[in-house]
Amino acid sequence: MRETIGRETPGRRVWFPLPECTGKQAAEAELLMPYAVKIEPGTRVDLSTIDPDANGGLTREAGEAAFDALAIELGEFQELLYAAGEHALLTIFQALDTGGKDGAIRNVFRDVDPQGCHVASFKVPTSVELAHDFLWRVHPHTPERGMLSIFNRSHYEDVLVARVKERVPEAVWRPRYDHINAFERLIADNNTVVAKFYLHISKEEQEKRLRAREQDVEKAWKLSAGDWIERKSWERYMEAYEDALSTCSTPQAPWYVIPANRKWYRNLAIAETLVELLRPLKSGWLKTLEVRGEAELKAIRGARKKNHRS
Repeated sequence: MRETIGRETPGRRVWFPLPECTGKQAAEAELLMPYAVKIEPGTRVDLSTIDPDANGGLTREAGEAAFDALAIELGEFQELLYAAGEHALLTIFQALDTGGKDGAIRNVFRDVDPQGCHVASFKVPTSVELAHDFLWRVHPHTPERGMLSIFNRSHYEDVLVARVKERVPEAVWRPRYDHINAFERLIADNNTVVAKFYLHISKEEQEKRLRAREQDVEKAWKLSAGDWIERKSWERYMEAYEDALSTCSTPQAPWYVIPANRKWYRNLAIAETLVELLRPLKSGWLKTLEVRGEAELKAIRGARKKNHRS
């Protein structure tokens, strides 16, 4: 029985601990897992070429076992992030209705300490927010160093919904791409790791989820007539997302498309991406904490010695 699973990337192989893994699960996990689909800066994404039903060649059982290990590791990284206080993490989630943003947040960050985490949800702008520039309501929610912020929807609504529903003319929403890139460059320059995820589901899967909510009294509260009306604009939303993902995927803040028809695979792809983004920072955090710890121990010994003499 293997105790790890791995994935090959150019020049390296990344390994994750796989707890309580059966022989069959290990064999399945031995398959090379793909990354979430990263939109390389300067390239044009065609969402129709990305399969929302992808499973990375894994069964659900093997994928969930891999996710468990990654969720634990993410929690450990968040603790180091908080303790070192040198970086921040901003995680942005965008999706169409029923895309799974809430579920992803609940599951992916299950091992994160709530004291070091803040979730901000951005709905229809208020009259006060509309009286300011479109980034005004977002900037106060970006994380300070040591903290993790999660955006459930974000400033991208102002180049997606605002565009599709024609709330503002093209002369207004199109320049916002440049403003977004400058804004994200600003926070990245302040040692914020920016991870942006588009949860990609199919139109058929969305209908399935909407109908399932109608049958579930405990979830019916999430429904609105607007959900079905919005489906008529599916193609326009796809065009708007492709423009946003392509134009605003930058070296300091790339976009990742997450195949999200399978919720377990959605969670796995997000957790894996976050862990790999944070892993290179771990050694620096440990060094900072080691130096800080040695200084504190020296101060404690000095205080004890002084106490003893008195």
